[in-house]
Amino acid sequence: MGSLSKSVPGMKKRLSSPPQCPDDVDRLQSYPVKLMQHPQETTYQLSEQINQIVATTPATVLMLQELSKLLGVAFQVDCCLITVMSEASSEVTSSNWCHEEYLGLPQSNEVFSMEQLLMELNVVQCAAEPLNIEDISTIQQSLELGCQSLPLPIKAVLAIPTRFQGKNNGIISLIKFQSHDWTKSEQQLLKSIESVCAIAFSQVAQAQLIATQQQHLQQSHQHQNLIKQLTILSRSNLELNQMLQLAIASTAESLQADRGLFITLKYTDPLFRTRSKKQIPNAKATVIRQWTRDSQNGSSSALDTLQDQSFAISDCGLCQRVFIDFGKPVVIDDYTEQTEILAVAPLFAVEQFPAVLLMPLESQGKILGFLVLQQTVARNWQSAELNLVEMVCAQVSNAIIQSQTLRQVQNLVDERTAKLQSSLELQAKLHERTRQYVEQLRELNELKDEFLSNMSDRLRYPLTNMLMSIRNLRLPSITPERQNRYFDILEQECTKEINLINDLLTLQKLESQQATPQFESIDLNRRIQDLAASFATKLADKGLSINLDLPEKSLKLQTEIESFDRILQELLTNACKYSESETIVDLEAAHQVNQSVDQVIIKVTNIGRGISQQEATYIFDKFRRGKGRWTPGTGLGLALAKSLVQHLNGTISVESTQIADSDLSKICFTFTLPQFSDESKTYSESD
Repeated sequence: MGSLSKSVPGMKKRLSSPPQCPDDVDRLQSYPVKLMQHPQETTYQLSEQINQIVATTPATVLMLQELSKLLGVAFQVDCCLITVMSEASSEVTSSNWCHEEYLGLPQSNEVFSMEQLLMELNVVQCAAEPLNIEDISTIQQSLELGCQSLPLPIKAVLAIPTRFQGKNNGIISLIKFQSHDWTKSEQQLLKSIESVCAIAFSQVAQAQLIATQQQHLQQSHQHQNLIKQLTILSRSNLELNQMLQLAIASTAESLQADRGLFITLKYTDPLFRTRSKKQIPNAKATVIRQWTRDSQNGSSSALDTLQDQSFAISDCGLCQRVFIDFGKPVVIDDYTEQTEILAVAPLFAVEQFPAVLLMPLESQGKILGFLVLQQTVARNWQSAELNLVEMVCAQVSNAIIQSQTLRQVQNLVDERTAKLQSSLELQAKLHERTRQYVEQLRELNELKDEFLSNMSDRLRYPLTNMLMSIRNLRLPSITPERQNRYFDILEQECTKEINLINDLLTLQKLESQQATPQFESIDLNRRIQDLAASFATKLADKGLSINLDLPEKSLKLQTEIESFDRILQELLTNACKYSESETIVDLEAAHQVNQSVDQVIIKVTNIGRGISQQEATYIFDKFRRGKGRWTPGTGLGLALAKSLVQHLNGTISVESTQIADSDLSKICFTFTLPQFSDESKTYSESD
């Protein structure tokens, strides 16, 4: 039902036909999304299924196959193509799904031409508009890469680029093999799931990048182990020829070469050092060590007798290149395809070993010889492999001349390994940051749902009661007593709505810092006593009592009276709601001067169910209620109290302490207000 390919963007490449899966019909049953449903419901269901695939499927190409199948079935198209792009790599990964109706059809012989496709009216339609030229070009490249193996010519395409953190990271293409006018609902649905798919594509790209880095790290470790082995050999008491034999064997086996040679040079021109470095010297090259794969397998050939054979540098174009491009290796992927004909010494047998790597052994600006690796088939020598051979040559040169080069090469290997390890750690951090970003999005969605739920409850219930009262008032023959009752309900519920709106406006005004406090001098003891008396009846109805602990000498406080009263009202209301029956609510006020800080401390303490450490972090947030607390309220009281305290230049905190041998706790809300001097008052008592 699907196929997968990896390639560089922009390359036109024929892909293999999609493989058949015998259980396609059964698997299609797991995606029952229908476009005829309500758009929001369809979006929700489709997003849920995408999230389910992301949660249960490893972030590999299998995830892309599952997603392409899900989207193809959901949108009822003939084919769905998904292309994932990696920002850190030039490669792209594509996966397509075709409806089972087209799996048995022969592949179309028509050459896929994007220019011809785009010339047809409304063939390619993009769900995200407006699109810039780069996005359209990216979609074209995706179609060229992933659609050439489809069984029928493409007639209609609906495509959208996915964006993650402001950058394109993939393309979703819905394909029809018949002409089709894409509806607004189809476009809107594709647009609505773009962000969910973008997160999934990001996980696939991150997983592929980490796997590539791990593969490179493993290869680097193998190369590093080889260098360490050579280091041990060079420091051992082995005879030089034995060390060279072990070095050539280890290097050739590590790079899976078919033959390896160590060639040393003997210069016959004593004046060569004073001449231009690009001049070809008079020198004799001799094979001192060799290794072949056939000799390792127990077989022998004429090529096994190369040791001690010699040739002149002037007779070998390969060796001369090293001197022309002084110090650079000679790399030939396939000698039979060389446009430049080079004279090669017969012992290289380039007809049998067309892939050649010739690396100079160099020390202090002098070429000591060559390390030669050859292969029977054409080979593309990678830069990492070249680096490895270069380091081996440096080790051998060090063994021949001195030990200084060895330490430099080892330091270079350690540095490159450290950089690679650092890169992997960075990728891991990016992956963790992505995970945290997804978690934050989930929490924000929960907060949004909770906010909407609370707002709808607080607005709907009073309006419902008001509507019921109005309808009852319209009933014929209603008694005056019932009329008065319904009028009271209307007044109460209307007051609730007004208070809720006023609280929201007050919070908005406080948070925008538009209001300036207007301080007045109040008698703190009398103010607290009056507020406590107003709550006495309300507390008594719940079986509670209040205990006041005030300074013996009445204390004057510079504050904003309305804000101060509202803070205490909200804290006492909160204590009344959540206190255990037959307990005491303590209200304490004290004056404190500490290190030139003059402040008033007020505490409201009640006994009830404890507040967890997690709840304490958001208890002062708007519309946030403790888990499992079903006491009715707007969720604005403590948020308003905190904003008012900050408005008065004070602080507020909460502390929950477990009572020994009890399931209850002491919950203490403490707020402090600065005690200004008389000169700093905005309004004095004389005003």
